[in-house]
Amino acid sequence: MSPALTPDQARRTVLGAQQLATTRPASPTAGQVGRVFNALALLQIDSVNVLTRSHYLPLFSRLGSYDRALLDRMSSRHPRKMVEYWAHEASYIRPELFADLRVWQRRTWMSARDLPQELRAEVSVAVLDLLEQKHPLSARQIEALLGRQASTAAAKSWGWNWSAVKRVLEDLFEQGIITSAGRSAQFERLYAPTGAIHPHGAGALESPDRTEALLRLTETAARSLGAATANALADYFRLPVRDTLAAARTLTAGGRLEEIEVAGWKGPVFLHPEATTPRQARGRALLSPFDSLVFDRRRLQEVFGIEYRIEIYTPAHKRRYGYYVLPFLLGDRIVARVDLKADRAGGVLLVQSAHLEPEAPGNTDVELAAELALMAQWLGLSEVMVRPVGNLAPALKLAVNRD
Repeated sequence: MSPALTPDQARRTVLGAQQLATTRPASPTAGQVGRVFNALALLQIDSVNVLTRSHYLPLFSRLGSYDRALLDRMSSRHPRKMVEYWAHEASYIRPELFADLRVWQRRTWMSARDLPQELRAEVSVAVLDLLEQKHPLSARQIEALLGRQASTAAAKSWGWNWSAVKRVLEDLFEQGIITSAGRSAQFERLYAPTGAIHPHGAGALESPDRTEALLRLTETAARSLGAATANALADYFRLPVRDTLAAARTLTAGGRLEEIEVAGWKGPVFLHPEATTPRQARGRALLSPFDSLVFDRRRLQEVFGIEYRIEIYTPAHKRRYGYYVLPFLLGDRIVARVDLKADRAGGVLLVQSAHLEPEAPGNTDVELAAELALMAQWLGLSEVMVRPVGNLAPALKLAVNRD
């Protein structure tokens, strides 16, 4: 019979692996920022900036008021401690994962593969020649320098119009031939040849054995999650579920994972040997919609029993909780969710709505008010303002005003 964890133990195991089970340091150091990033293995990137860029938030959730410049330096200074590539979605990843992900990722939905072959080849050569001579460059700069403007009339994908140059750039990025050397003030990728940016140089472009790459990625996901189903392991880096399950069983046979049971979790559960089960979870955190604890909605419901979706793309009148809603973790439970916006001009952190989860403890308003005050300070905002929307809003407003 397989060993078993109770749902509560499994949840604390996940929180421990995700660096969310303990209280946060008073003054986070560069070493702590690096260790948390290494434990998570990725930080998902998103362009929405209603609060702050999404990749900054997971470190705040785990460390509190850290210096965001520390994270910027990890992605922009040699030797880079993180590089940008496709993982769960576009993400900052540990550099050693790049080659393994490169042989497994196929994000072709806005690539150049349906362009006429001659045009695609011509633009690819021109882009690569330019970047070899001069980098880093944004897509707009590359288009301007090549003298090409939106050369493909029918290039439409997900509501966006893409010129041939932009689509070739996405294609070369997806292949791993070019990468991001950083981001502009407008959050545009600044492209450069991968060999010039990656700390492993041209070696980053060597293709590893696919089977070995999958084993490494599966084991990395297991380490970052502590305990996880095959579906959750696959979703962490967006790998095929069937292949990931086979890899997890191979790792189990070799003693690198352990197969266990958790009541209510579907399918076999795999436990990483480095995972610990804290006796108590003491964390407190507002979680980005793109946080690695949150981005797998099925796992979130399985582990925490809540249904969550991001409503950015939902028409305003159909939203249930708001535009940019962050779950609030207290101990080992998600106890509330709040729709947040940074009013930078007014210096205010706006709570557009605040909703309690069922069975939330009586001190949720006080704990959330303290977390909002910490976030406002970290974002350089002088005030927290709570709007009267949601069943938690009245109590939260009182708690915020008491502080």
